Amino acid sequence: MMAVSSSLIQKYNIPGPRYTSYPPVPEWNPDTYSESAWIENFTEAIKNSRQQGISIYIHLPYCESLCTYCGCNTRITKNHQVETPYIESLLQEWKMICIKAGAKPYIREIHLGGGTPTFFSSQNLEKLIQGILENGVLLPGAGMAIEGHPNYTTEEQIIMLASLGFKRISFGIQDFDPIVQKAVNRIQSPEQVRKVLSWSRKYGFDSINFDLIYGLPFQTVESIEHTIQLVREMKPDRIAFYSYAHVPWIKPGQRSFSEKDLPSGTEKRALYDRGLELLSEAGYKEIGFDHFALENDELFKAFEKGTMHRNFMGYTDNNSKTVIGLGVSAISDTGNCFSQNHKTVEEYKEAILLNQLPLLKGHGLNEVELITRTAITDLMCRHKTDLKPLIPYILHPTESLILKDMQKDGLITISEELILSATKLGRPFLRNICIAIDPAMLKKIDRKGIYSGTI
Repeated sequence: MMAVSSSLIQKYNIPGPRYTSYPPVPEWNPDTYSESAWIENFTEAIKNSRQQGISIYIHLPYCESLCTYCGCNTRITKNHQVETPYIESLLQEWKMICIKAGAKPYIREIHLGGGTPTFFSSQNLEKLIQGILENGVLLPGAGMAIEGHPNYTTEEQIIMLASLGFKRISFGIQDFDPIVQKAVNRIQSPEQVRKVLSWSRKYGFDSINFDLIYGLPFQTVESIEHTIQLVREMKPDRIAFYSYAHVPWIKPGQRSFSEKDLPSGTEKRALYDRGLELLSEAGYKEIGFDHFALENDELFKAFEKGTMHRNFMGYTDNNSKTVIGLGVSAISDTGNCFSQNHKTVEEYKEAILLNQLPLLKGHGLNEVELITRTAITDLMCRHKTDLKPLIPYILHPTESLILKDMQKDGLITISEELILSATKLGRPFLRNICIAIDPAMLKKIDRKGIYSGTI
């Protein structure tokens, strides 16, 4: 494992986007978007999706308790009476979209995210999926995925989801160390995780992901070693081992611990390096950014073929250009236009009751943004990109001090044909490399209070 100097970490630990989409949501321009233009845009996208199909992301925001590290849009409650009205709102939103499109969408992928999707009962999850499929056509081999909390996932739910065609499930583990779990209010035992993992295997889930986070309060190299050793024994198919994003100005729950409780930049990088070493020893292959998979997993195969894709749902082996987001705060994407729903449950449900699409804001991409989006997606998914289309909008690599510096530091190489590649040393710095070729971010000098640190 190549050691990274503390000076290099300090140099590149700057605020920057996570690049789950481009442009990032804070950079959306309301002047590029209107509701009527968005409806026309997604209607056309759905009509043209017969072969490729669309992806559907459904946001289920409810959780019984607050995980204080979490950056997601959540609603904390133990009142399960909220389930049915929310499911009904989701299905009404979907029905409105289908009516406006004038066609039954062909569906390539359904992803249930949150919040805690397994907060919802088996009956309500089944009602949701059946309602979606009443107004859509599920394509052969379509991907069906759900995110689950180990403490709030039952065998009954797993059986029902499997009967509907779900094959992928992701469990938020984060860390097994009791001190870290207490600090972030996410307490779950290895025994409970083994139980839900066993159910998933038993009923035919063939791609199981664990989410792990490094950089949480009170984490040490020893605690990371303990966590990953347990994970290696359980052997999920995929692992998302990603950096904690400290944004207390956006998520007040993160103020339950202070910055002095967090690992420093150098300590945080040491956690990642040790985790990477242990995962590699166990046969996990690094793919994309902060993601790992076993060689028999479909996501690794897609990475090897160069067909892996990245969107708001994360990495996927499905390259559908159109994502329709349903539910509070959900984001839709047609490839050249974004739209986001209202961020509170009350505003979302009120719009549905008025028979209106619950749209809050959006962004239409211009030519430069479309070119940049392609370049950044290539970097995030394939660790390389062609700079030639970007040259009219950024400095040539022979003139760019940032790119020259990154080459000198060993983070990137640039060929004579202007193919930029992230080195093995540079892969954990992919966010920084994206910033270096992003015309908008190069102009944005002050990113503090908007984005988390890149390391």
